[in-house]
Amino acid sequence: MPRSAQHLLQDAGSVQSLQGPAHRHRKQLFLDLMTKESVERLGQAFDEEWVSAVHWWQVRGEVVLHDELRPLLTAAACRWAGVPANPATVERISRELGLMIEKAGAVGPVNWYARWRRRATEKWAAECISTLRRSGPAAAGDTPAAAIAFHHDEHGNALADQVAAVELLNLLRPIVAVGRFMVFAAVALQQHPEWKDILRTGQNPDLDCFAQEVRRYYPFFPFVGGTARETLEWNGSTFKAGQWVLLDLYGTNHDGRIWKDPESFNPDRFRAWQPDPHTLVPQGAGDPSEGHRCPGEDITVDLLRHAIRALATETRMTVPAQDLSIDLSRMPALPRSGFILSGRPGPH
Repeated sequence: MPRSAQHLLQDAGSVQSLQGPAHRHRKQLFLDLMTKESVERLGQAFDEEWVSAVHWWQVRGEVVLHDELRPLLTAAACRWAGVPANPATVERISRELGLMIEKAGAVGPVNWYARWRRRATEKWAAECISTLRRSGPAAAGDTPAAAIAFHHDEHGNALADQVAAVELLNLLRPIVAVGRFMVFAAVALQQHPEWKDILRTGQNPDLDCFAQEVRRYYPFFPFVGGTARETLEWNGSTFKAGQWVLLDLYGTNHDGRIWKDPESFNPDRFRAWQPDPHTLVPQGAGDPSEGHRCPGEDITVDLLRHAIRALATETRMTVPAQDLSIDLSRMPALPRSGFILSGRPGPH
């Protein structure tokens, strides 16, 4: 990917910048953090932060959901990761994590500003890592942040402070980025209200189907780039070693050869779906343990389930008239209004 985007989203020395055995070893660190119990802990932290936030949304009268989800998800992510963060720190870090996501597709001064702000975030993350290392593994506890702080590479060496700080951000930032899918889920519920009645039962199969269709149907980053590691033939085309290629994520998720009526929002398509790492690819394709697919998809889907349940059954706020159109030229994409919620509790 362009260096401007790479610096904001991954930075030097991160898992996504590695290849071969080094990549597989570092990737396993992240995969080991995605246990069922770990995912459930994050979901519980999200639920608690949501309940607290909704109270203040109602008091304030009108909020933009996208803007409110940043600090909410940052607070939940820090709690889950084992990173102490007071409200002021959460607010600051959430803005900086948001800039990394928002400006990754930009060029010029806005991207430069976001990269400058990232330095402050990396300094904070490095201080968190240093604090954990000074306390020692026993005192640091069994947390995701501690796992990063005390991780050793494939040669048995501890990660440099800066690299560990980058990987801590690579744990927190994607959780904040899930807020975009949550906003798209809110749009889907508004435009397909019949699903609110279905989802009010809170049954996991219904929530799973809805969450997966949100990930398939709505745009996030439209593509990812990479280079061919060796010369190969594929579908009649030759790719030379070192050649730059793009994987069309949005196009694959809307390919009529894979998906029936792909331009329709239809969660029911996932009731009989057999998981395939090469067809549903909003966060990359292939085996996450071998390639560069995001290792945190279980977290994404679970957090989406929690948000969808809350939006469909618990959040008693109204949705005023607004522009929910999505500009596909924006990377990453978002409804133009950011999804406005307003009013005190009322009919749902």
